[in-house]
Amino acid sequence: MLAIVKIAGQQFKVKAGDSLYVPHIAGKTGDSVEFSDVLLTSSGSDVVSTGVKATVKAEIISDLVKGEKVIAFKMKRRKGFRKKHGHRTQYTHIKVTAIA
Repeated sequence: MLAIVKIAGQQFKVKAGDSLYVPHIAGKTGDSVEFSDVLLTSSGSDVVSTGVKATVKAEIISDLVKGEKVIAFKMKRRKGFRKKHGHRTQYTHIKVTAIA
């Protein structure tokens, strides 16, 4: 079974047993979480996109994972203006256990 679920404003295509990185969600390693905002489900040739009554159950594998460093550099030529900001986005590593 396949599902498209909305997690923290982003859409993910998941199957049971999938492991993925999602934007940071509250919880500790080993906790189970449920996502009820399912947009589409598919099993074989049967696709349901309106009135979906499914939930995606997952387990948190790692509660805090930092992504690559992103640099935002601003500069105005001939003015001597340079500004450098950087950040590392925080993610949560989850494993999908079931789609019900």
